[in-house]
Amino acid sequence: MQFNKNSGCVKVWVTLIVAGIYQYKDVPNLLNLQEQVKLVLLDMEVIEDTTTESTAS
Repeated sequence: MQFNKNSGCVKVWVTLIVAGIYQYKDVPNLLNLQEQVKLVLLDMEVIEDTTTESTAS
């Protein structure tokens, strides 16, 4: 089983994070749940992608 952006569990976690009840770091490491929650939060611009850093001078 793999989660996707439309999975109920992903939607619940996104809702809880947006409501301020939980933070992204609280999402359990279950299959690909963290990855899918992160993708939705990035799409919603709730969090920023910290894996790519700007090196503008």
